Amino acid sequence: VQLVESGGGLAQPGGSLRLSCTASGFIFSSYGMSWARQVPGKGLEWVAAITSDSTQTLYQEAVKGRFVISRDNAKNTLYLDMNNLKPQDTAVYYCGRDLGPISTVQVMCPPNCDQFTWGQGAQVTVSL
Repeated sequence: VQLVESGGGLAQPGGSLRLSCTASGFIFSSYGMSWARQVPGKGLEWVAAITSDSTQTLYQEAVKGRFVISRDNAKNTLYLDMNNLKPQDTAVYYCGRDLGPISTVQVMCPPNCDQFTWGQGAQVTVSL
């Protein structure tokens, strides 16, 4: 299983960024997927999740209305569109594979974030 994030970088407050995650080594269309983030000194927290067939999306309250999670099963790729970025969105963002087709990360992570498979992370910095 391999998950590779890309698209991180520096954005100004109010700006936008798009993260991508390319998956390999498993049947992408059979798993729910998610994005989580971590700031220095704190644990991993889930941000957004999507079911295997994209019929359901879930968002952490802090990003609801600003972030959009989506996926393209034909391309084995997960996306996170981040809009109206705030300095408190600064973190390392991780792409994650759920345990099956539905989303469970929102109830398990934290504290059981290690139950999921994560990528290597992409830094997102929001600053003037």
